[in-house]
Amino acid sequence: MSDKGDRKNEDIFERVIRAGRRTYFFDVRETKAGDYYLTITESKKFTNDDGSYFYRKHKIYLYKEDFEDFKTALEEATSFIIDEKGEEVISERHQPNFDPSSEKSESNGSEASKPKAEKYTDVDFEDI
Repeated sequence: MSDKGDRKNEDIFERVIRAGRRTYFFDVRETKAGDYYLTITESKKFTNDDGSYFYRKHKIYLYKEDFEDFKTALEEATSFIIDEKGEEVISERHQPNFDPSSEKSESNGSEASKPKAEKYTDVDFEDI
């Protein structure tokens, strides 16, 4: 079997950023044509009422021809945020005296009326 067949589902490069309930994955993969592309996945952990949990994932596929525009837009957007609001995080959740139990009790009433989230199914686009 060729190397391409062996590396069909293997990531060539991986980086993981953990950020609270969210995890971001940066994975370089290979197309059937032998070129590389980037997938950026956000995975967020949710807990069901019975204590079980599931992950909801969102994935972006980024190809070389879009790298420069993507990088420029990301830099402009992050610079705008820092310029407008500074680097300090403005969120109750990130305050030193934040009490997560108060947040849960406040959201319980509205959570009951929300429909349950569907579980994520990973789709593989290796035929690109």
